[in-house]
Amino acid sequence: MTHTAIDYAAVFQAFPGVVALLTPDLVYADVNEEFLRVVGREREEIVGRHLDDLFPDNPNDPRATGMRNLKASLNRVVASGERETMALQRYDVELPDRPGHWEERYWSLVNAPLTAPDGKVELLVLRVEEVTELIRARGRPSGSHTRVLEAELYTRARELQELNERLRRAHAREREVALALQEAMLPARRQVRHRRAAVRYRPAVGALNVCGDWYDLVDLVGGHRIGVSVGDVVGHGLEAAGVMGQLRSALSAASRVAEGPAQALDVLGRYAHVVDGAESATAVATFVDLDRHTITYSSAGHPPPVLVHHDGRVEFLDRATDTPLDARPEPVPRPQAETGYGADATLVLYTDGLIERRGEDIDTGLARLADALARHRTDDPEPLADAVLLELLPPGGATDDTALIIVRL
Repeated sequence: MTHTAIDYAAVFQAFPGVVALLTPDLVYADVNEEFLRVVGREREEIVGRHLDDLFPDNPNDPRATGMRNLKASLNRVVASGERETMALQRYDVELPDRPGHWEERYWSLVNAPLTAPDGKVELLVLRVEEVTELIRARGRPSGSHTRVLEAELYTRARELQELNERLRRAHAREREVALALQEAMLPARRQVRHRRAAVRYRPAVGALNVCGDWYDLVDLVGGHRIGVSVGDVVGHGLEAAGVMGQLRSALSAASRVAEGPAQALDVLGRYAHVVDGAESATAVATFVDLDRHTITYSSAGHPPPVLVHHDGRVEFLDRATDTPLDARPEPVPRPQAETGYGADATLVLYTDGLIERRGEDIDTGLARLADALARHRTDDPEPLADAVLLELLPPGGATDDTALIIVRL
């Protein structure tokens, strides 16, 4: 396979299905060739026109509500930012060569949002599949039987729409529960007492805003020291979040009494061995001595922390990397390393959602991170964190969770 850029405009036009792009105001931005073939119109007749102007409901049939239902669905997608599959719709089409004559058709529709970097819906994707022939093939009676069939179809459509709405409300409630659980298990910003620290948390796309990554920043016993750590549980959703909460709490407690980060990870590894769902979980722990200007660190299968020096030099702390937490049946002491830093250095810990991309070598992601940190190194932690996420995460969101913690030393 070559690395020639894909012409997505050509792919859109050649796509073997009826697809249209609309603005949030329901104006057609573009349609593909199959759309034009099915509706029997030219592109100039459609692009730039409002949905109401082009495809009104059949004025001769008060039961014709297909376009009204489609508009309601599209507006819900704009408001929620979530895809919606509609129930089967009957929509009559006015024959282009016979004005005033309408042909009965049936459609299956899916409406999906395309979001901008700020999360707002920028475009709507309307995917249409005509199923008229399928309905006809199942046998279409005439006369009173036709009206019975139509009434049954409308009843089933309304039932499906009501079911979709109930599912949407249930999804919203589950999301609220997930957010409350997440906030309860992760340290609040007010607990990050170091005055020059910033944290960011971005769940994967479609993960209900809850996931298995965690971060922690604690004051350590003895001297002017802090512990900074991040970890990653495989998977998304409430189950992964529950495992995450257990591991984060265990590492936070172990760090307060351990002699160093390697010992803290040893304790966490033993605990992970008896926690269902902790398989292949990773973590990295750093102990920062603010008086001696040293960082002691240890990694359990996790991407290396980054130390950005005041002069722009970027140092990956990768001399103490070991297997994931639950990788060995019998505990083995983990490696530990130490490095020094000067004034105004910056320590950065993160999870793999920030750097890994499908089909791309991880070194490419690490280089991208190093470049962003070096260029923005003079920024305070809060704007630095925003700049890193903006430059490294895909515009539509990553497919893996991301946690990021930045501490100015």
